[in-house]
Amino acid sequence: MKIEHIAFWVADLEKTRDFYCTYFDMIASDRYHNPIKNFTSYFLSFKDGGTRIEIMHRPDIIITTGQRGLVTGITHLAISVGSKEQVDLLTERLRADGFTIVGEPRTTGDGYYESVVLDTEGNPVEITE
Repeated sequence: MKIEHIAFWVADLEKTRDFYCTYFDMIASDRYHNPIKNFTSYFLSFKDGGTRIEIMHRPDIIITTGQRGLVTGITHLAISVGSKEQVDLLTERLRADGFTIVGEPRTTGDGYYESVVLDTEGNPVEITE
């Protein structure tokens, strides 16, 4: 068994797609639109395959008002970039581009080297080696 994909609702589908494609080298599927349900989505994939991310939008979905990552539900998404150096470089690139870094690069108590950035929707993304 494996996780095939993880899905989450977003307010700005295009902006979120661009974030993951730009900073994590993901590839977006063609935009899917179901006019009956007023639903749109993209599947985002890594070049080497693996678990995909589905970002979805529907105008009637309620925007969360609590601080993401600190409410019941999925806490964060972790993406491995291959090395400590890449964690540091991507963290600095995201900072320079105006994204909020909520966890500076460090080795955690359980041995991961990571930083944490908020995506365009405020979702915490762990950048791991």
